[in-house]
Amino acid sequence: MKILVTGGAGFIGSNLCESLIKENQIFCLDNFCNYYNPEIKRNNIKNILNDGNFTLCEGDIRDSDFLNRIFSDNRIDIVIHLAGMAGVRPSIENPEYYADVNINGTIKILEVMKKYDVKNLIFASTSSIYGNNKKIPFSESDNVDFPISPYASTKKACELIIHNYYHLYGVSSTILRFFTVYGPRQRPDLAIHKFTDLISSGKEITVFGDGSTSRDYTFIEDIVSGITSAVEYNRSKCSYDVINLGNNSPVKLTEMIQTIEDSLGIKAKKKYMEMQPGDVDITYADITKAENKLNYKPTTSFEEGIRRFTLWYKQKSNLEEK
Repeated sequence: MKILVTGGAGFIGSNLCESLIKENQIFCLDNFCNYYNPEIKRNNIKNILNDGNFTLCEGDIRDSDFLNRIFSDNRIDIVIHLAGMAGVRPSIENPEYYADVNINGTIKILEVMKKYDVKNLIFASTSSIYGNNKKIPFSESDNVDFPISPYASTKKACELIIHNYYHLYGVSSTILRFFTVYGPRQRPDLAIHKFTDLISSGKEITVFGDGSTSRDYTFIEDIVSGITSAVEYNRSKCSYDVINLGNNSPVKLTEMIQTIEDSLGIKAKKKYMEMQPGDVDITYADITKAENKLNYKPTTSFEEGIRRFTLWYKQKSNLEEK
């Protein structure tokens, strides 16, 4: 099967490409933007760069000519659309850019799929779309009309636009709402990676709020397993479906910090500040639908996931020092 993975050199994308490449031909689309050091993403895919089943397509999802070349030269079977601008707080500072990349970029992908009659799409959405939902755990049937950040709003817009293409053109679409993915290769701007870096260096970490906020941290291997199952589910029938991929076990911020401290054997120096605009109080996935439709079963405990992340972090740091 020929699979186009947009954002394929990123944290989730590179882990996914490594998993799928064993049995599929992978086209990895990435623009290596400078949101964080592009060399990190190039390093993510270095082990598969020369694999016969791997093709790197370097360019922007908003470039229609670039997309046309990929689709005209290759009979793509399914698109796994992970590309986009991520991050709640940066989206507040630059909402126009987020709207352009996430919404306009998704429309460009859908238009080229329509042109070349590609009927299967997996889309990466986010738990942020639930906003400060008072009902927990968050279910796919919950009202998501009240996101509290531009980032979440762009993802909600994309979900709606994708439904248009399902209704009008029969694009079988599976929307996956990811819940705080972590693990080896996690972006350096995300809390677990950032805290691990600062604690390891003896530097102060900033804790927003009183530490009682919670996140449903989901290990990268569990997410990749869920996406892989979604590919088979998506191709088995033409539908539009929204499915949570989480761990169904929220962890408080204080507990997250304590787990990193225990794994590193170092106490954190903390500075407390007020909650930041756009940050939600809790994310908590109801994964019943994923269990029933994708046979999704996350197996990695938070303690084990942090142990594996910090081990990766130490190995990476040792290589960088040499």
